[in-house]
Amino acid sequence: MVETDGLGQDSAPGEAAAALRAILQTQYLRYLIITSWALGLLATLGTVTAGLWFVGTLAAGAIRGAVEKRISQRVGTGWGLIFPLVATVTTAAWAAAPLLAWFSGTPFGQPLALSLLVAGYVLVFAQLRSSPRQAMVISSPYGAVALIIAVSLWGSPIFWPFMAVVPFTAAGLFVLVTMTMMREERIRAFQAHQAHLIEELEAARDKANAANEAKSNFLGIISHELRTPMNGVLGAAQLLSATRLEATQREYLSIIRNSGDNLLSLLNDILDMTKIEAGKMTFETVDVSVEDLHRRVTGPFQAQAEAKGLAFEIQTEGEIPAVVRGDPLRVCQVIHNLLSNAVKFTDTGAVTYTVRGQRVADRRVNFEFEVKDSGTGISPEDMARLFQPFTQVDASSTRRFGGTGLGLTISRRMANIMGGDITIQSELGKGSIFTFAVEAEVVEWAAPAPVEEISAEVEDGRQMSVLIVEDHPVNRMILEAWMGSAGHVSATAENGQLALDACATQAFDLIIMDVNMPVMDGLTATRHIREGNGANTETPIVVLSASARSEDHAAGLDAGADAYLNKPIDFVALAQMMARVGEGREALREMSGVDMQAQAAA
Repeated sequence: MVETDGLGQDSAPGEAAAALRAILQTQYLRYLIITSWALGLLATLGTVTAGLWFVGTLAAGAIRGAVEKRISQRVGTGWGLIFPLVATVTTAAWAAAPLLAWFSGTPFGQPLALSLLVAGYVLVFAQLRSSPRQAMVISSPYGAVALIIAVSLWGSPIFWPFMAVVPFTAAGLFVLVTMTMMREERIRAFQAHQAHLIEELEAARDKANAANEAKSNFLGIISHELRTPMNGVLGAAQLLSATRLEATQREYLSIIRNSGDNLLSLLNDILDMTKIEAGKMTFETVDVSVEDLHRRVTGPFQAQAEAKGLAFEIQTEGEIPAVVRGDPLRVCQVIHNLLSNAVKFTDTGAVTYTVRGQRVADRRVNFEFEVKDSGTGISPEDMARLFQPFTQVDASSTRRFGGTGLGLTISRRMANIMGGDITIQSELGKGSIFTFAVEAEVVEWAAPAPVEEISAEVEDGRQMSVLIVEDHPVNRMILEAWMGSAGHVSATAENGQLALDACATQAFDLIIMDVNMPVMDGLTATRHIREGNGANTETPIVVLSASARSEDHAAGLDAGADAYLNKPIDFVALAQMMARVGEGREALREMSGVDMQAQAAA
């Protein structure tokens, strides 16, 4: 038997490759056939002869398999001379089986030899049915065995019966090859016809795509061009409305403006539709405040619903982040369309807008924007064509409300582009529920708490004169600006000595004294102020220091200060102290928990 196609040089590389691939895919069948032949030989020739043939043929098959795999990637590059040679040599091992059976001298040897000989021819021509010339070359070892048998029978009574088997076998092989070639020819014809049909379908598809693209381009250009004169019409109508008109003229003008607005809305819908079909609809990704988006969405329709006598309810459920990333314009456009339809097609009852949030990851959230109305509802048959362009479920709605049926189509396609979808639940007589679901990236889950403004104003609104003693210019500037924001008058000093000079010439309502300063520190300056006879002897003094140790606090209070603040400055505490300044030093010391009498006794 042969397990290769054995194609020669004049075989087409495509046919050779196909034949070789088929053989490689079925090469394991050869071992099954070798085993079956070995069993036949075992019953006729005995264990030794059958075993030797079995081992030798298996070895030839393994060698042939290795050669097939090695040259399978080089079909059409000169392999055709090598492969038939290898196939013919390995077929010789198979052809030894009928030869051994014929000359075995056993009663069943000759019938077995004829069976194996015919089977060998059939196996070769079955595998190489598309290349009969190569099959004849590779099956030549079987021809040599047939010739040896015929020579051995010359002059015997069964010579001619044996020769009669030759045309019988040849006819069978001819029928096998002919039927195979006819079938493959029909397959090639069918494939050619199929390829022709595919070409025609592709050409028709290209024409349809070109026509659709031309239509989209035409609509896009017309929409753009019509917007310019429409803007002129609406602008002129708006200017005209500002002039003195009669009642009838104003009514006609109102009709012009309403009709123009409807036409402009139609042009916008067509332009959006053509952009989506052309893949030119742009989406931006920016940080979006969910609260701001909520106000933008609900604001216009809440007033419209109330004008129709409808209840407009707003609900939130689940985890709603504070800031997400997305396209606020497109999201609003989708939700606006759903809310607009709900208000438009609902005569009585309520419209409910619900926002649901579900955390799917640390930085991802699933949104569901649900719009529920108490309108007439939609039948299952109508829902199937609800999202088709230029379609409305009720022809009467076109006459009553106007519109093109593009809104829901555009909204759903926008939702799909954003990775979401719009679904609907509806029942006749019970209203409809439209749900826009989309996933978004979360920037912030919780909104930062607003920073409370800390004012330096006092309750009675009076202006205070404050001395700020601080060696650091930035700290002086901040304190001075904060005091000035409430209308207080402040003076500054860079060290304790300058503070004493200022106190000698001016009376202050409050002194804010830093501790660590050059020339003279704050504690020394505080003692001098308290020991002096000037106007600021009893002026409340608040000491500032970067040290938070209790002994440092005590040192400041012992020096004559009335309160102690750590750096960085707690402006809330400072504002509270300023509010008590008018009550005198005792009030500040009470805030600090200092007993004045105990200190005086000490």
